[in-house]
Amino acid sequence: MAAIVVVGVMSCKKDVESVQLDKSTATLEVNGTLKLTATVLPANAADKAITWSSDKPAVATVADGLVTAKAVGTATITVTTKDGGKTATCVVTVIHPAEPEMVSVEGGTFTMGCRGIDGVYFNGARPLFQVTLKSFKMAKYLVTQKQWVAIMGTNPSEFKGDDLPVEQVSWNDAQEFISKLNTATGKNYRLPTEAEWEYAARGGTKSKEEYWYSGSNNVDAVAWYYDNCGGKTQPVGKKAPNELGIYDMNGNVDEWCSDWYAAYTNTPKTNPTGPATGTKRVCRGGDWICDDMMFSVASRSDIYPTFNFSILGFRLAHD
Repeated sequence: MAAIVVVGVMSCKKDVESVQLDKSTATLEVNGTLKLTATVLPANAADKAITWSSDKPAVATVADGLVTAKAVGTATITVTTKDGGKTATCVVTVIHPAEPEMVSVEGGTFTMGCRGIDGVYFNGARPLFQVTLKSFKMAKYLVTQKQWVAIMGTNPSEFKGDDLPVEQVSWNDAQEFISKLNTATGKNYRLPTEAEWEYAARGGTKSKEEYWYSGSNNVDAVAWYYDNCGGKTQPVGKKAPNELGIYDMNGNVDEWCSDWYAAYTNTPKTNPTGPATGTKRVCRGGDWICDDMMFSVASRSDIYPTFNFSILGFRLAHD
């Protein structure tokens, strides 16, 4: 009689070696949500059971990978395997809905002022002088009406739209917004100084050449102005950015700066903030009602801080 041989079938299942998340960092607005996906390795692991946790549930909670932002702050979301206790984390930063996306601007030295024809539209932009700035952050976009309403509750703008720049805001109005935003977030947003504004408009250390407008010599590529705006402001971020990735630094709305307006001198300056007192504040960038020859990266305007027109808006800066 033939012998019968019994061959045992060995399991191919393996112990868990690691777990990975599809994101290591994420940014959410308050009440926003994000679905994280965890992958247990190897693919043929015997036990793929996992648990989720947050080190700061008051800031962000997590359930089955769904993260819900609760309050401004930072929370670390951790996924842990049942087999072997392997972990992976995602750091979630929760921001206020009014907070801007910021661009880091490396400090440096540049020549400030109008290099072209010193005509009537660039009155006050001479003489040229050297400025040295420390690094700072500049908002990628103008403050929008959605952001303004999230802090202030009402919308003063003539042209309505969540993604349109807020306008008809005075310098004093902008300061009130910033104060309330800083209280809500615990941060220190501010208006840019005039020197920071021009340096960022010129592209900072990433500047490719001496463009007349911010990021280009082609005004239609980078700016909304009288000839192309259709008689009103336009949604932020729709034109090309400059070398730093900042949008709408020319056209759309004039931008308040922190400085009191004063005549230039040719004395080199380091981190200038303008005079201690004055009667008018600096505005930069030009606006939707301007002709294309009425603004550049160097042109300046002086406006009373109580004035609020449909050409006046702002963007934020941060140290």
